[in-house]
Amino acid sequence: MNQLLRHIYGLLVMFGIDPRKTIRSLRGLPSYLRDLNTLRTQAHSSGRTFPLGKPFPCLDERFSESGSAKGHYFHQDLLVARRIYANRPAVHVDVGSRVDGFVAHVASFRQIDVFYIRPLPNNIPNIRFVQADLMTPLSAELGDYADSLSCLHALEHFGLGRYGDPVNYDGHLLGLSNLRSILRKGGKLYLSVPIGAQCIEFNAHRIFSMHYLLECFADQYHIDRFSLVDDKGNLHEDISITSAAARDNFGCRYGCGIFEMTKL
Repeated sequence: MNQLLRHIYGLLVMFGIDPRKTIRSLRGLPSYLRDLNTLRTQAHSSGRTFPLGKPFPCLDERFSESGSAKGHYFHQDLLVARRIYANRPAVHVDVGSRVDGFVAHVASFRQIDVFYIRPLPNNIPNIRFVQADLMTPLSAELGDYADSLSCLHALEHFGLGRYGDPVNYDGHLLGLSNLRSILRKGGKLYLSVPIGAQCIEFNAHRIFSMHYLLECFADQYHIDRFSLVDDKGNLHEDISITSAAARDNFGCRYGCGIFEMTKL
C-alpha cells in the first residue's frame, strides 16, 4: 500500500502537483494573513520607508528545516570534491554530473573540464565545457586525456532517451568504455550509480546490482574506496565490498554507490 501511494505521489509531482506542498501551504495561510496584517500596521506607524509591493506568499517554508544535509547528491558531491582536492590531479574531467552541485564545488578551487550531452549556455570561471555524447566514438585527442575523471549519478541515464540521447539498451557499457578511454593508466575514476535490485525504470534510470558492477570493473580497475548512501539518505564511508551485505546490495532498494578506482 505504501509503495502504491509513493508511486501515485511521484506521478502527481511529475505533472506539477505536489500534495505535500499543498497541505503545508494551506497550514501556512492563517499565519501569512496574520503576519501580513501585523506588517501593515507596523508600516503605517513607521512612515513606510519600505512601501509594500505586490504579494509574494511563501506559505510552506515555516514548516521546513534549514536545508537538506542528506541524500545521494549532497553526500556524493561533497565526498568526491574532497577527494579530488586531496589527490590534486593535473587534469580533471567530469562527465554528466550536476553543474550546480559537484561541478560547482570543484570549480571553487580548481579548473574542471565538463563533458555533457546537453548545452551549458553560461561561461563560468574554472569550467571548460564541451558538449558531447559519451555513447559515441571519441575523438583521438581525448584518448588518455585526463588523470582524474568523475561521472556522478549520470551513467545510469545513458541510452534511455531522458536527456535527448538515442535509446540504446547497452548505453551504460558504451559510456564505461569511453570513460576508460579518456582516463590515463593509473588515473582515478570517481563513479556513482544507483544501487539495488538490477533493473531499468524507464525512462528515468537504471539501478545496478553490486555483483554486476564488480564484474564490470574486474581486470579494469582497482577499487580504492567504496562508500554508500543508503535508502534513508545517510552516508557510510569506506565500507567493504566483499561482505554478505554487499552481495545483498546493502539492503538498498535505491541507494547510491560511490566508487573511487584506479585504472589498471
